[in-house]
Amino acid sequence: MVDIQNASGEPVPDEDDLRGWIAATLARLQHQADTEISLRLVDAGEMSRLNRQYRHKDGPTNVLSFPAELPPELGLPLLGDIVICAPVVRAEAAAQHKSLAAHWAHMAVHGTLHLLGHDHIEEDQAIAMEALESAILAGLDYPCPYRAQPPQENSPA
Repeated sequence: MVDIQNASGEPVPDEDDLRGWIAATLARLQHQADTEISLRLVDAGEMSRLNRQYRHKDGPTNVLSFPAELPPELGLPLLGDIVICAPVVRAEAAAQHKSLAAHWAHMAVHGTLHLLGHDHIEEDQAIAMEALESAILAGLDYPCPYRAQPPQENSPA
């Protein structure tokens, strides 16, 4: 289950699309179906505050993930929280000549992979995570997010 909270004044993807992108990531990694994730869609101000508080970095970022660190003996299906900043995603999609939907899908996949323990701090981790993201997105009919793309019209999310 994905609980979606839209706190953004910007256009955002349809909830079914957001849930589908997360479900595709979980399915690819054969993660249990009853997983619970909270997804919050925010504007730059809220993301800047979260980025400052949790990463000690100024300004908004595209996505933050907060894995639930619950004792396994509790048996709760909560995987964690994902926060995506709508205006950053829009600006990055335009700057990188990607469709808005493809970039939203990438951020949902990326955030979910972080909840599942994947990271990109070390080069070998980054290579593995990027390959996994690319494979999941290809299964959703989106291009590799790490390949340069020619300029195109951005369609609404």
